[in-house]
Amino acid sequence: MSNSKSRKIKPQTLRGFRDILPDQMMAREFLIDTARQVYRSYGFAPIDTPALEYAEVLLGKGGEESDKQVFRFLDQGDRDVAMRFDLTVPLARFAAQHIQTLGTPFRRYHVGPVWRGERPARGRFREFVQCDFDTIGSTSNATDIETLLVINDLFESIGIERFTIRVNNRCVLNGLLQKNDLQNHSVGILRALDKLEKIGRDAVVSEMVERVGVSEDQANSVLEMACLTGSPNEVLSSLEPLLAGNETGEHGLSCLRELFGTVDACGLPADRVALDVSIARGLDYYTGTIYETFLGDLPQIGSVCSGGRYDNLAELFTSQQLPGVGASLGVDRMLAAMEELGMVEQASTPAPVLVTMFDGGKAAEYQAVARRLRLAGIGTEVFPEAKGIGKQMKYANRKGFRVAIIAGADEFENGTWQVKGLADGSQEQVADGDLQSFVSDLLQ
Repeated sequence: MSNSKSRKIKPQTLRGFRDILPDQMMAREFLIDTARQVYRSYGFAPIDTPALEYAEVLLGKGGEESDKQVFRFLDQGDRDVAMRFDLTVPLARFAAQHIQTLGTPFRRYHVGPVWRGERPARGRFREFVQCDFDTIGSTSNATDIETLLVINDLFESIGIERFTIRVNNRCVLNGLLQKNDLQNHSVGILRALDKLEKIGRDAVVSEMVERVGVSEDQANSVLEMACLTGSPNEVLSSLEPLLAGNETGEHGLSCLRELFGTVDACGLPADRVALDVSIARGLDYYTGTIYETFLGDLPQIGSVCSGGRYDNLAELFTSQQLPGVGASLGVDRMLAAMEELGMVEQASTPAPVLVTMFDGGKAAEYQAVARRLRLAGIGTEVFPEAKGIGKQMKYANRKGFRVAIIAGADEFENGTWQVKGLADGSQEQVADGDLQSFVSDLLQ
């Protein structure tokens, strides 16, 4: 028998992890539901994979830094397993295992938690949700371009008015490295370059020299290209002589020219998509076009939707060529941004209407009217007890209901309902037969 006086366990969450309260969870579900609608509109189908994979599936795929952040342990004493750090590497394993059944091109989206043992920061947690979409089985630049269009439509659907999708191509970077005989240092150089915005040019040059082992002149030549500015056409024109004669670099430029031509043809705002040669993306598996999305009003929060082309990721699992391209919406970082921008409603109920219980003897009537409203598509909660109306109104305001339905003896006798708008305090008596349409109009 347990000792009731035993020490209580302090209720607390692990550092880097968090509980999600209803208002935050509803905002998260809004983001995910919006993403699902956009992804489905392009023909992407849902999948899921396990949280745990054999460690060999995950390790060595995202680079040295990613390996350090993997949660890894022995399962039941003998199986070396790890928790997925993103949804892309499990996708490579998934595709290699099931592609004969699925066929190509295969379009998928995947929403699920991932885990990284990195330092927690604003909008960054050790457990967070990713919301990915990818096309597997095609090397066509059309799929790269479509990836950008999906990102654009996603942010427009969320309601973000000012954002920039920064684009680059790993072939451009690799081409420059090849022309400067730096291809043997490409991994270290690209990882250092990926830190440019965080640590600045001088620190990146120092890392390239001290940790990667290139000369200061070589490091500066990479940075000279990476820091090119101007319109996409201006940057592309500046890159042409730097990459002339290098097949890899010229291919990257050709892909980017087609991408920006399509952006113009589709009518996206001129400042919506930028060519940023400094973007390298830290993960080693990217091979072509890469994307990072920044909010115009909160650039300091970092990229909230990133991705790119990865043509070789599945080669460790199958001899079949399974190139892919896609991107991931960082749900938790996006939520942090939306909260800062005032886009998250301060409501902890998904139902906009509360039916108060004024008379406990009329519980059936209150439930019946709530059911009528729900059948009309109006979310409605019934207060469970006949407490004082003041307490019920306090509850309604705290939870963020928009409308309260009130009825006592007089209303039941007259076949009416009192409808109270909680935002402005307005109140009207409405006939029972008109209640549904009146509430619907009030919620518009």
